[in-house]
Amino acid sequence: MVLVQWRDEFCTGIADVDFEHQEMVALINDAHAELQSGSPRRDIEAFLGEIYTSIASHFALEERMMKVFKYDQYEEHKEDHERLLDEIRDIMDEYDAGDFDGLTEDLGKRLQSWFVDHFKTKDSRLHRMLG
Repeated sequence: MVLVQWRDEFCTGIADVDFEHQEMVALINDAHAELQSGSPRRDIEAFLGEIYTSIASHFALEERMMKVFKYDQYEEHKEDHERLLDEIRDIMDEYDAGDFDGLTEDLGKRLQSWFVDHFKTKDSRLHRMLG
């Protein structure tokens, strides 16, 4: 099952950002499938780490762009990035501590909700200003 369906409305017109957004959607969908498949613990831990690293890297790109263009909502946007990274880190810590109950559903819901909501509000405004 695809968790986040890529839509044309996610396109920003900024090639690097669009590419990374597509990669993030694919990674979110792959993670969801991996979690549902009952993969070994070490594979799940590696996948969670990959999600965290990929998303953190994308956020760093966006934040550099915001600084270069002196984006007026930089702090608010950055705080939203940090909130999601904190949530993913919490999930990783819970999984590491052996709390597997609801992991698939929780991570999937958080990522899907965050990606769609963040894109519709924060990212769409940012990319309109930069475009």
